[in-house]
Amino acid sequence: MRVHVVDPPAYTPPYDHALCSSLVVAGADVTLVTTGFPHGATARDGGYAVDEAFYRWRPAGRLRRPSRLAQHVPDMLAYRRRARAADVVHFQWLSVQQLDARLLPSGVPLVLTAHDVLPREPRPGQRKAQLRLYERVDAVVVHTEHGRERLTGELGIDPAKVHVIAHGAFTHLADAPGPGPLPAELAAVDKPVVLLFGLMRPYKGIDVAVEAWRGIEDAELWVVGMPLMDTASLRAAAPRGVRFVERFIDDRELPAFFRRADLVLLPYREIDQSGVLFTALAFGRPLLLSDVGGFPEIAAQGAAALVTAGDAAALRAELRRLLSDPAARATLADRAGAIARERYGWDAIASAHLELYERLAAAGRR
Repeated sequence: MRVHVVDPPAYTPPYDHALCSSLVVAGADVTLVTTGFPHGATARDGGYAVDEAFYRWRPAGRLRRPSRLAQHVPDMLAYRRRARAADVVHFQWLSVQQLDARLLPSGVPLVLTAHDVLPREPRPGQRKAQLRLYERVDAVVVHTEHGRERLTGELGIDPAKVHVIAHGAFTHLADAPGPGPLPAELAAVDKPVVLLFGLMRPYKGIDVAVEAWRGIEDAELWVVGMPLMDTASLRAAAPRGVRFVERFIDDRELPAFFRRADLVLLPYREIDQSGVLFTALAFGRPLLLSDVGGFPEIAAQGAAALVTAGDAAALRAELRRLLSDPAARATLADRAGAIARERYGWDAIASAHLELYERLAAAGRR
């Protein structure tokens, strides 16, 4: 089966790589259609072809977004013609929802993964446009039962169109040889480390974590990732023991951060599922999560502790408990490592995707 996995803005290179390489192992002929990733090295060696067909003009800085908007329609139209070579086209992201329902390929089954069920920081018209995309495609993949309930209940999407296929653990990152070292100032830290990792955005509750850290001694909170928000007020309010590493961490450097972490913290205000969480699972790290989206599904398997989203006092209490109890963290870590390989392994995830693709292709032939 010829499968195109399409991520025009390259929002999720680790997920794209893991899905494409696992589909190849399962017997599919896979092409990843995307753009060049501007922030650092990403895995690409997985037996699949890569076509960087989108946004070939890639200026940096303020011109980056306008240049993508200028190229979007011609690139989508050009891809629509090339899509005829595939048996199934699986979009991971569509970045200009207001236009994309009219630009999708025709004559080939279309799948869309709802990484975000709805945009969290929507621009005008973006939410309604996302709903039109769900109506336009033949199948929607979502990673959690929570996501399915939102799509079918809150948004009214046909339940027959919605398919729950788990997000996989990024074991290719944990298994990579020769991880880069931590920066010297971080390597010198001899206290327990709580890691809050990923792109810095308002919905991730970084402010709640900073407030919760007041009064916590003999440990450090590392807030690590590229900011997509103004962090000046957070840094000004941060108590002693909070470090900000405000830059993109690529795949070569990432393992050092997760291997150093004694606890991984995700205090999100909202989410369906998180790639950072599945990175932490792959490294067998204990997790402390807020009770939103699909996070309780991870806690129910014994791999994470939960706190009420937005409650800094409750988060502080749970941080203190876990930092003072290495045995409790070890129990969470053991379960995290186990479910990463057993429940969230990519072989089963690829099989579920291929089964869906084959049903859609067979229906199209009929």
